[in-house]
Amino acid sequence: MVIDPPVRQAMLNAIPHLRAFAISLSGDVTYADDLVQTALMRGLENLDKFQPGTSMQAWLFTILRNQFYTEIRRRRREVADPDGSMAGKLAVMPEQGARLDFTDMQAALAQLSVEQREALLLVGAEGLSYEETARICGTNLGTIKSRINRARARLAELLDLCPGEDFGPDRLVRASLFIHASS
Repeated sequence: MVIDPPVRQAMLNAIPHLRAFAISLSGDVTYADDLVQTALMRGLENLDKFQPGTSMQAWLFTILRNQFYTEIRRRRREVADPDGSMAGKLAVMPEQGARLDFTDMQAALAQLSVEQREALLLVGAEGLSYEETARICGTNLGTIKSRINRARARLAELLDLCPGEDFGPDRLVRASLFIHASS
């Protein structure tokens, strides 16, 4: 790339001013030098957009300022993790398991009697009290408690849930998370 000598000289003359401006923005000499270098590189890459007759220094100041604020916005979203320990502890549960569990739950719910399903969904999914559910279903409190108890037992049987087994990651996922955390 051939640069006109007057443009080249204008860029060179702007460097001390760019550096002072970058230091005043960032408060860090090393980072300021990086900002100046980036501004000069972008200036060279976009030299065709510079309008002759305007101030090279002002144009480069604008590039530097925009770069500084872009990096500030980017850093707000970042978390310092210099040794990678935080990233090493992050794990995301696979989404397909939840979808399959949901499908299994829908199929199991469909096998319950209408009365059991209705009572279970009003209490479990809608968060209504047993008393409110009894009023909605037009029956007494004891009947609702019995329906919900039988519905839960039947769902556990249909879904092959072991007593005391928590809901969450299955054994395979728990094992892989344990192996990942141990290494």
